Amino acid sequence: MTMHINLSPEMEGFIKGKVASGFYGNATEVIRDAIRRMQAEESRLAAWQAAIKKGDDQLERGEGIDYTSETLEDITGKAMSAMHGDQSMDPDVLP
Repeated sequence: MTMHINLSPEMEGFIKGKVASGFYGNATEVIRDAIRRMQAEESRLAAWQAAIKKGDDQLERGEGIDYTSETLEDITGKAMSAMHGDQSMDPDVLP
């Protein structure tokens, strides 16, 4: 599919600069990479929003716990143990 788009001079200069840097072979590669990054960001945002909704739903059902310094220490200790152990990381805490 061929698509024609109009870009501002600033955007055109940015794309040309990326190609000139040698990291991209042509303008199409720059645009494709930008779109892939946008798609990935949308996926991360959707996952984050789903996690927030899940937490909100749990709180509404009364499944929350009080936040105290002891709670934070417990969470931190478990995370440090998992980080230094053989356990795989919870995907909810990965970037």
